[in-house]
Amino acid sequence: MKFGIAIPTDSDSWRLVRRAEELGFAHAWFYDTQLLSADCFVAMAACAMKTTRIRLGTGVLIPSNRIAAVTANAFASLNKLAPGRIDFGVSTGFTGRRTMGLGAVKLSEMEEYIRVVQGLWRRETVEADIEGKQRLIRFLNPELRLINLDDPIPLYIAASGPKARALTAKLDAGWIDGAASVAHASANLALMRAAWTDAGRPASALNAVAWAGGAVLEPGEPADSPRVIAQSGPRAAVMLHRAADQALSGLLNTAPLPAQFQDAAAKYVEMVRGYGPQGAYYLSNHRGHLMFVRDDERKFLTAELIRHATWTATAPELIERIAAVEAAGFNQIVFSILPGQEHAIEDWGRIRRAFV
Repeated sequence: MKFGIAIPTDSDSWRLVRRAEELGFAHAWFYDTQLLSADCFVAMAACAMKTTRIRLGTGVLIPSNRIAAVTANAFASLNKLAPGRIDFGVSTGFTGRRTMGLGAVKLSEMEEYIRVVQGLWRRETVEADIEGKQRLIRFLNPELRLINLDDPIPLYIAASGPKARALTAKLDAGWIDGAASVAHASANLALMRAAWTDAGRPASALNAVAWAGGAVLEPGEPADSPRVIAQSGPRAAVMLHRAADQALSGLLNTAPLPAQFQDAAAKYVEMVRGYGPQGAYYLSNHRGHLMFVRDDERKFLTAELIRHATWTATAPELIERIAAVEAAGFNQIVFSILPGQEHAIEDWGRIRRAFV
């Protein structure tokens, strides 16, 4: 089982990533969330220059944020700084698009985006839609070796629905799953394996990544202590943010919340409904998203919600859960490290050592 970290990007993220490398983490994934955190490619470039072994990937890139040619060039530039250590994580977008009041991009658009990016890496002349017209493009000066097109850049897709899983299998990509729990992750893996098999691919070739967040509880520590709220609260709050998006914009089609949380979610939605400016409730709803807990949402983050929505548990419990997802077939588990909570890497480092 490989361990990774996910980071709301900062120009100083290299300090955390270098420590993760020292602790034996294999992957660092960088949020592509403009308006919430720093640019992922800037942070990854600094990390590429300050580390030697750990893999660096976008976690996950949103196709609408930059045109495909720019993305292909950025990855190839990173691949020159850290040859063979760069990963292309991509999805249709949630956080980075919801901050602008937008829904996800179409799967067909993401597939086309991936086609152009990977074609450019293969030194092909590819047709791409640029400013509403189909144009032929390619890297014009690869012989100068200003970028690295030789070392492969693996593709990972964050996929939750059946069509997205089918596309992941079609493209022979690594798969990223938002693993809310062992049961949730295992059920999703079974569905992904079915899509993989339907695509005619051997089950052993599936590279599955479980994406989680939470905190390592001290003995007797409650799941809503101030320390745990700081580390786990932002991920738990995503359930509330989604509920507001569903109710106020209809851009999301999410499963109903468990019954015990529906009343709290309804109250949260009513609170957000009153936020301005008019027509832009999302500016408040997604402030702090996956990074910190806002004062107005703190009252909704109970110990029960945190235990339900995150991997917040004692070290022995977490080791048991990680062993279970490993046994189910996941190859990597990723834990989010939040701004101001960088010291949590030491807790997760102790958990990782149990799997050496």
